[in-house]
Amino acid sequence: MKLLDCINLKKTGIFAAGVLFGTAGVKVLASDDAKKLYTNCTAAVLRARTCVLNTVSSIQANAEDIYAEAQQINEDRAAKAEECCVDGEEAADTEA
Repeated sequence: MKLLDCINLKKTGIFAAGVLFGTAGVKVLASDDAKKLYTNCTAAVLRARTCVLNTVSSIQANAEDIYAEAQQINEDRAAKAEECCVDGEEAADTEA
């Protein structure tokens, strides 16, 4: 068997192209322009994170206010219901 028969030129070419593009890709990714892009993207993500956290804090504060008001409404209703029951019992006791 000849050496050239064992080497598939198409696969070898694809491998060589991959190595070439990989090497060029590493150089592009490590360039100053790429670093500037990474820095700007990271800054944008941090700004977005801050915005999301502020929105979440606002929603949480509103939810706490709503929860406190709902508890107060339920306590007022329970007190009114007890008052009605006590008044109803007193009225029944006075009739007897």
